[in-house]
Amino acid sequence: MNKNEFIKRRKTLCEKLDDQSFALLAAGQSKHKSLDQMYKYFPERSFYYLTGLKRENFILILAKNKKVNLDFIFIEEPSDFATKWLGRRMTKEEVSEVSGIDEQRIFYLHEFDDFIGKKLLLDSRHLILEHVPENIYLDMYRAGNMQKPISFLTFKKIINNYPELRIKNINEMIFDMRRVKSEEEVKEIRTAVEHTKHGIHSIFDYAKPGINEREFEATFEYNIKLSGSTGNSFDTIVAGGKNATVLHYVENDQKIQDNTMVLLDLGAFHNEYAADISRTFPINGRFTEKQANLYNLVLDVNKKTIKKIKPGIYVRELNEFAKDALADGMMKLGYIKEKSEILKYYYHNVSHYMGLDVHDVGTYTKKLEPGVVLTVEPGIYIEEEKIGIRIEDDILVTKDGYENLSKDIIKDIKDIEGYFNKKE
Repeated sequence: MNKNEFIKRRKTLCEKLDDQSFALLAAGQSKHKSLDQMYKYFPERSFYYLTGLKRENFILILAKNKKVNLDFIFIEEPSDFATKWLGRRMTKEEVSEVSGIDEQRIFYLHEFDDFIGKKLLLDSRHLILEHVPENIYLDMYRAGNMQKPISFLTFKKIINNYPELRIKNINEMIFDMRRVKSEEEVKEIRTAVEHTKHGIHSIFDYAKPGINEREFEATFEYNIKLSGSTGNSFDTIVAGGKNATVLHYVENDQKIQDNTMVLLDLGAFHNEYAADISRTFPINGRFTEKQANLYNLVLDVNKKTIKKIKPGIYVRELNEFAKDALADGMMKLGYIKEKSEILKYYYHNVSHYMGLDVHDVGTYTKKLEPGVVLTVEPGIYIEEEKIGIRIEDDILVTKDGYENLSKDIIKDIKDIEGYFNKKE
């Protein structure tokens, strides 16, 4: 992605801050997996959104007053030890080239404490702003209701040493920006969807009764990486038969019996942007009459819900429509007598935002507008019949309505059965 994209985002965010304020955002760091191993580093999403940088431990500062908006970044200092054990560190020039931050405003992490004290808060002779800042903006996201935000640990020294600073939450500002995607972001999502299509069709190629779910999981990951993806955007769900009635089934360790259906919920990454697709198919390539009736109900609701997408409506309207349409269909098929009974067979929302996170950030109290990307994923789950069906597409809201970014991933019965027939 072009660095001008990140420059524009930081400028937009700075304009939202109160005067005489500064914001701190951390890149995060990998966590311990075992005694001598770390989990793979996953960039903190808002930090990446503002910088394009995928290196842990970096710190971004945005500072604002009436006269000037400034950005600074603190990075790891290159050393022979780090190079030999962990790999080459980024230079200031490389950081500038990716993020668009001027090299003169790039410092090393060991300079951070002095910078805060002497340049921002205490030394009136060398302040970078006209006056001492009054507010500090932090990422106040909580991983759990009773946990302090991670930023409180990362920037504990500043919070404790400068109690005169008013702490403000920067989350809503960034989340609102991230909700509407730029053309560059949509391009990345398109490519992630294309990788996902490659992986799903490779599963169709490999499918046969008696196969273990984990083989599909491995097939998908191998083929999306072969296609150019950096990997899965979330833990792959491969659920055969009754397993498909569990929404977040991730064991993926059972053999798939003949005449059963398989639910896939999976996605690929491309340049940190996610795809999220669900497809359901019979393991032998042929739908039974009962499977076809239920599948066509879900497919019909999927298509009709997508057609309702346009600027000016709320996501809740899509949820209400899908739930009502599924209830009508299940009444006609004889599974329920009252619409309220649909909750037995359908128990999730039909849409969520998608982007840097699979379930991306942003308020649902605003109407859809051009640039929003969201999923449409109706489903029916009948535990007693060992049938779970979900069909999910990734949709871009346009000024005239919508574009289905995943339209080329087959989902009609005739196309799925035709695909399998070609294998025989």
